[in-house]
Amino acid sequence: VSIGLGTDRSAPRMQGAAQAAATADRPAALAKRPAAPTPHNTPSANKSARRAIVKSSSLRANASGSAMAPKLVGAIDQGTTSTRFILYRVVGDGVLQPLASHQMEHKQIYPKPGWCEHDPEEIYANTLTCMASALEAVPGGATASDVACVGITNQRETTVAWSKRTGKPLHNAVVWLDMRTSDLCESLTKEVMGGDKDAFREVCGLPISTYFSGVKMRWLLDNRDAVKAAAAENDLAFGTIDSWLMHRLTGSAGTHVTDATNASRTMLMDLRTQTWHEPTAVKLGVPIDSLPRIVSCAEEYGVIAEGALKGVKLTGCLGDQHAATLGQRCDAGGAKNTYGTGCFMLLNTGGNVVESKHGLLTTMAWRLGKDATPAYALEGSVAIAGAAVQWLRDNLGLIRSASDVEPLAASVPDAGGVYFVPAFSGLFAPRWRPDARGVCVGLTQFTTKAHLARALLEAICFQTVDVLEAMRKDASDLDMTALHVDGGATANGLMMQTQADLLGLRVFRPANVETTAMGAALAAGVGAGLFSERAVFEDTPADESIADAEWLRDEIANRAYFEPAIGEDERTRRYAGWCDAVGRSLNLA
Repeated sequence: VSIGLGTDRSAPRMQGAAQAAATADRPAALAKRPAAPTPHNTPSANKSARRAIVKSSSLRANASGSAMAPKLVGAIDQGTTSTRFILYRVVGDGVLQPLASHQMEHKQIYPKPGWCEHDPEEIYANTLTCMASALEAVPGGATASDVACVGITNQRETTVAWSKRTGKPLHNAVVWLDMRTSDLCESLTKEVMGGDKDAFREVCGLPISTYFSGVKMRWLLDNRDAVKAAAAENDLAFGTIDSWLMHRLTGSAGTHVTDATNASRTMLMDLRTQTWHEPTAVKLGVPIDSLPRIVSCAEEYGVIAEGALKGVKLTGCLGDQHAATLGQRCDAGGAKNTYGTGCFMLLNTGGNVVESKHGLLTTMAWRLGKDATPAYALEGSVAIAGAAVQWLRDNLGLIRSASDVEPLAASVPDAGGVYFVPAFSGLFAPRWRPDARGVCVGLTQFTTKAHLARALLEAICFQTVDVLEAMRKDASDLDMTALHVDGGATANGLMMQTQADLLGLRVFRPANVETTAMGAALAAGVGAGLFSERAVFEDTPADESIADAEWLRDEIANRAYFEPAIGEDERTRRYAGWCDAVGRSLNLA
């Protein structure tokens, strides 16, 4: 979910020599490929273009009118609240130009407090509709024969169980944020793992948590007769949403696969071998034969069997946060933060599996091909970001729309000594304190709603500082020089400048902040052989004979670079105030 927190797209940018002198945020020791003159994971001036839905141009001929092979790439972006499909035109080696898109929401099902489910068949039906509608919306017209391949990116951890024999779901999908497995996680930790919630970390990089798919699978086996019976008859197929969509789209019971990034979120995959770890599966009580085959993020998985894109290959797949990191072109040493309902930050650690000692998750970044070298990442998630702005609007009534928060906060020069800790459901990374609750400290008679709004935006930024500082400690050999940002909330220029100030780090906002779908499309292009993995991270100019000229101009003009504007003493003082406020939020539940 992306929450728009502002409308400012004219934020401060690096100028002149400062912009030209921007350096890569990837240390040479970790680089998997030679550094390009102006790598994508550095905010630098270049002529590459990756933005905008264009209004016109023909798909079937280049500038000279000669015939072209299919050069459209599609991306299914299946999220927590909606499904979107975007079609891109390949306008250079690893350069994609958005052409058309369609998006549909799906129902959120809440059987009990803390439970959340989705209808898998509704998600599949919406996917077909989105593909057909986007294809119809392509300027100049297009058919399935114009589309070379399709990639998938999806809400991670959300778990589906279906019958191998009938292909039909055995239960609604259990969503990643669902809390029904709390008691199961507690009993697994105490009774099976001797009280050590981190017992699986060495293998899978994850703690025992309601967040991950393995415990959702176990809950379904324990509590749903249809799932239990299917397991007894070797008729059970488990999978995350990517597995479900590939199974349904290909129309084949034999297509039961998941990519390495989604598999890495189950607690069941060995990070180093990218295979299911049978001892862990046994301890969790999940039958290995119910799990999908693990594949890379860029290869051919099958062919779409029905709908508007019948006959088109499926060639790319990543979980949503991994796709966003790829869409931001963050090579080893590059970090991105997605601002939505919460925040998700990933740091690409290259070929190194970095075991976190500071409250982060170790996960896959991607593996772009059957024989490709895997890349790994550290991840930190923040529960409440844009959701706090919704709270300000819906619960307190201090603003009428989410976009009102920026001008309100900008009407005062600072937060007036106020700190707001939005720990509505505890604190996630790196503190992991479920006993924390929201607090607001430093209030005086001078405090106005504008100060509260500013303190709220600063809270989102401070939580990002918490995660980045943990990453710096875990991966001390990485020299990060920029944070790449995406998500609807990045439209808030004040918040992005505040983020740069509090991090003491350059913040780069690309012209196209829909980086999740872009990452899926890039993986699909690699999997289909349209371009190489190396091309994704090199600065290849768009072919101006193919790309739309207006889009090229907008792509360059709408990039934004935010430089720190406060000194280290002020940064340290304000962060100390935040840490003190966080301390006051603990032990309240």
